[in-house]
Amino acid sequence: MDPDLPFVLAGLAIVAGTVIALARILVNRRPTDAVPPAELARIEERLNRIEQAIDSIAVETERISEGQRFTTKLLAETPRIAPGPPARPPAG
Repeated sequence: MDPDLPFVLAGLAIVAGTVIALARILVNRRPTDAVPPAELARIEERLNRIEQAIDSIAVETERISEGQRFTTKLLAETPRIAPGPPARPPAG
């Protein structure tokens, strides 16, 4: 018989006991901070308003990006005018 066998068995028993105790604690645990239904309704309404605001922001952002694309397209299509000599002041 191995002289370390009793220590190994004792270690396994301690680990198994700890795991079983933790499992029982986790299974039997109940939420203590449950949110009341009235509060849940207020939270849901607020989330709906936030969702609508985000949708509105997305629409406006898309409009801005469309305007930028249009402006970029116009600038790319416009022929560049080479700088000429400075204009003379009118004689007078």
